[in-house]
Amino acid sequence: MTHAEVTTRQHYDIPPAPPTVLWDLANEAGIRFNGDAPWDIQIHDECVYDLIFSEGSLGFGEAYMDGLWDCGRLDELFHRLLRADIDTKIGKWTRLRFLGHALRHRLFNLQSSRRAFQVGERHYDIGNDVFETMLDPTMSYSCGYWRDATNLTQAQFDKLDLICRKLDLQPGERLLEIGCGWGGLARFAAQHYGVDVVGITVSKEQQKLAEDRCAGLPVTIELKDYRDLTGTYDKVVSVGMFEHVGPKNYPAYFEVVNRVLKDDGLFLLHTIGVTSTSNQTDPWIDKYIFPNGKIPSAQEITAAVEHRFAIADWHNFGPDYDRTLMAWWGNFDRAWPQLSNKYGNRFYRMWKYYLLSCAGFFRSGQGQLWQVVLAKNGRSSIYESAR
Repeated sequence: MTHAEVTTRQHYDIPPAPPTVLWDLANEAGIRFNGDAPWDIQIHDECVYDLIFSEGSLGFGEAYMDGLWDCGRLDELFHRLLRADIDTKIGKWTRLRFLGHALRHRLFNLQSSRRAFQVGERHYDIGNDVFETMLDPTMSYSCGYWRDATNLTQAQFDKLDLICRKLDLQPGERLLEIGCGWGGLARFAAQHYGVDVVGITVSKEQQKLAEDRCAGLPVTIELKDYRDLTGTYDKVVSVGMFEHVGPKNYPAYFEVVNRVLKDDGLFLLHTIGVTSTSNQTDPWIDKYIFPNGKIPSAQEITAAVEHRFAIADWHNFGPDYDRTLMAWWGNFDRAWPQLSNKYGNRFYRMWKYYLLSCAGFFRSGQGQLWQVVLAKNGRSSIYESAR
């Protein structure tokens, strides 16, 4: 969207509030407009104020993409905004505008099988070169485990090993990975734990690269929706995929896992979580980054798990995602000169806004990262957590 389009877009029938309302809210978070701190917002066009009131976080994000405002430390800006709960307080001005957005999530199944491949096409297929430059050598596009790590590569290695140990993988077992990405975990588990792996993805680009990276190993990568799974497996794992399932499909998702998992098997769910249940997702993230996505709450997970699984372990290391995202941003920013001709400045600002706003989300404590180990009801073996 061009500068002209932003300044001339039609506003909705929401009474304009004076900028002092925004200034007061910003002050609550320790932020100033055109201030000197690195987390202050530098306004280049006063239409930004109207965009915030008329379109909330969507207008705020799009205005940044269009260069209408800047900030030296976007991660700290969002950390402060979210820690002060400014997103909720500004909601009274934008609730009418996004009533339709909330109802869309409440009334429709945005993650139906017909829509399952949209996120692959619009996010994961944008170009493997972006992810290859941003991620570690395993191409793990999920939170690293930083307890003993000093760099991203070690944090992702430790995360993959932690998953395999929590699943108690044994040589010769069959492991199903729902949402296998570029094959990092499948390759690691096959190489280091001697298991046969079937990985599924909704991204054609991920499938092609994962197959190349896992060549010569007992790994099969399939382009498939989880609802179409068949067969039986000793262990099942899903890393960073559950955010695309959606609350209306949680029962079906866990029912599929229950059906394909052997009676004495284990299932590890690695997912972002939020501290309270909500019917909405951020409109900017929904439009530009993860279409149809929805972050679960603990209550939503436990309700869907009940009668299907016993919770054997629940591990939260949410602060590690802040550090992971900052490492991704550093890699992407350093690699940008090689990518700029292909993707352009608006993509750069979009990707920067995405990574750094998410870092602030986890730094504020609103974002969590959970690894939940589930066992079928009646499992005979005693589970001991490996942390």
